[in-house]
Amino acid sequence: MKYNISTLLDSELVNDFWTTFLPIFRYVLFGIIIACAIVMIITTLMQANDSSKSLDAFTGASQESYYAQNKGASRDSILKRITISMAVIIFVCIILFFVSEIIAGV
Repeated sequence: MKYNISTLLDSELVNDFWTTFLPIFRYVLFGIIIACAIVMIITTLMQANDSSKSLDAFTGASQESYYAQNKGASRDSILKRITISMAVIIFVCIILFFVSEIIAGV
């Protein structure tokens, strides 16, 4: 038996797959969004307040310490990277969530 694309797309198997897969996929995406949002809130609150750096531009005070030179390995930079990665994951999951809504609506 030879199948072409139109008979495969019109089959009941493909329709059953999409009707069972998309709701589960949306629940998983929603769970990922909630978990990443919680992690993002926690990491944002754990970051240090850098209000003194804004005054450095006016006063010209700049610290050339070992800590200032190695900010890439500091706690704040790790928290900043986690916050940015959680924001990217949330963005991608929201786009996928709404694309799955469009697919399910068709």
